[in-house]
Amino acid sequence: MKNLTTIIAVVLMSSFGFAQNGPKIEFKAKDNTIDYGTTTKKKDNGLRSFEFINTGDAPLIITNVLSTCGCTVPIKPEAPIMPGKTGKIEIKYSMIPGPIRKTITVESNAVNYEGGRIPLKIKGDVIAD
Repeated sequence: MKNLTTIIAVVLMSSFGFAQNGPKIEFKAKDNTIDYGTTTKKKDNGLRSFEFINTGDAPLIITNVLSTCGCTVPIKPEAPIMPGKTGKIEIKYSMIPGPIRKTITVESNAVNYEGGRIPLKIKGDVIAD
């Protein structure tokens, strides 16, 4: 009985160590992807937003947002996002005719992603006017 109590106490104590405290980022876009669909440069300005919420218990800081090419310009929030609050990362795609397959990497202090790095994706097709 004494051994069983000791084992239960050790398991409970170690489970507290796995709880992640700090900022956590959850994006509203399914699979962290925005689909432009099929569009044209005349119909679409290429501006989209990745909306997110800080579900953690500390301020979320977006330190950098990197794009895989110059045709995609990300705009990050400058102020920390407080727990329970929402924010957005705006993406401006240049609407070059052809398929859209781009990745945007968000660097943050979020504890629910390894190293605080979150990949976001945009996809779609821009057809000639």
